[in-house]
Amino acid sequence: MKQNTVPDNYRSAIGKSRHDLTTPALILDLPIARSNIHTMAEYMRGVPAKLRPHIKVHKSPELARMQMEAGECLGMTTATVWEAVLMVRGGIDDVLVANAIVGPQKVRTIAELAREAHILVAIDNARNAEDLSNAALQAGSVLGVLIDLDVGMARCGVRSKEEALRLAEHTSKLRGLHLEGMMGYEGHCMLEPDADLRVRKAHAAMDYLVETVDFLAQHGFESKIISGGGTGTYNITGAHPRVTELQAGSYVVMDAFHAQLIPGFPPALTVLGTVISRHGSRVILDTGRKTVGNELGLPRLKDVAASTAAIAEEHLLIDVESGNTLKVGDKAEVISGYGPTTVNLHDVYYVVEQDVVTDIWPIRARATGLGPYC
Repeated sequence: MKQNTVPDNYRSAIGKSRHDLTTPALILDLPIARSNIHTMAEYMRGVPAKLRPHIKVHKSPELARMQMEAGECLGMTTATVWEAVLMVRGGIDDVLVANAIVGPQKVRTIAELAREAHILVAIDNARNAEDLSNAALQAGSVLGVLIDLDVGMARCGVRSKEEALRLAEHTSKLRGLHLEGMMGYEGHCMLEPDADLRVRKAHAAMDYLVETVDFLAQHGFESKIISGGGTGTYNITGAHPRVTELQAGSYVVMDAFHAQLIPGFPPALTVLGTVISRHGSRVILDTGRKTVGNELGLPRLKDVAASTAAIAEEHLLIDVESGNTLKVGDKAEVISGYGPTTVNLHDVYYVVEQDVVTDIWPIRARATGLGPYC
């Protein structure tokens, strides 16, 4: 994939104050991101699992390399083929695509990428496994595979241990594929606001995954890798005695949704907005849904006592407390409701250190992954 240089209209922001950027602008506070990376690495030193962080959130080779350098990290997890290519081109030599890879171009691309790095892919379908096998043979590569088990999300993943066994038996006969284990993503548990119930649900999901792993082992299919988890369950799934890899990723940049679940990781990602209208206590910013993700919760103002009333296509509606002095033309930073979709809406990060823009990082493999910055 071609990695384009950053256009001058973005690069001219280097040296400016974070408050002087043209809005909306996606800001990455690099010292905070570094601190979050080291906080997670330190936690992982005390648990059985190792990190394989999901980069669907930040889509950044620069941040991925920092995660690797911090330690306790085996490689990266991606959601798409194009993100996997981005990681390998960026120097990451061990990547899991934790998603079904279907379609001739995607299958061919991942098989060719496996000539350059250790590539793992998730499977839940025999026909798809055959397509991956044929592509690997054509490319002269070997793809590692993890059987994906549905542990409660009701999307991809085999639906039973018996189905997992049939797929393992079929995959073991296919050249160009190497069955390395199983994965199960308990994302539904992160939607549970009750902390005690979230723990019980996450334990149940991972226990089901381990039960299936043991069932396969009884039939001759050992799992070197048992993978799962996210930021919302990092301290539950990561501490499970049988889980070998943790896929948590949002902790690096954070968002309003994850912040309410997991303390200890301050937001490194904000969107700078401009107040474009004010009427009484109602403040309207230019940070609507086109620039701020809100799938799992409303965005909120950073360091301002206020409540979010609504978000529209171009507008964020904020109700501020009496005495707040925000006026038309002022700038304010917004913590996104959901980080992954926020990043996906922007061309670049404005990388900030000590409130000054020190670099511009293009966001590659965004949208379909085939755009100018992939």
